[in-house]
Amino acid sequence: MKILEDAAQALSKAIDPRKLRSVHASKSTSQRVESLVQKLKNGEISKAEKAELEQYRMLNHIMSLVKARARLAAASA
Repeated sequence: MKILEDAAQALSKAIDPRKLRSVHASKSTSQRVESLVQKLKNGEISKAEKAELEQYRMLNHIMSLVKARARLAAASA
């Protein structure tokens, strides 16, 4: 996952750590993810929906890395 870590590093340097705290998914995105997770649990998810859910998972992972790196940078500054 070197690519994700590199992206997180670059973003964490470019964005003000205080602003990152307020970055969250929109209500419609959260609802879509919940719907996809429910379909996955029920075994009713299509290949396209599964790929979409994986993209959301990857984005969530990137944002978690960005926020963590920004917190570390702010703490050591």
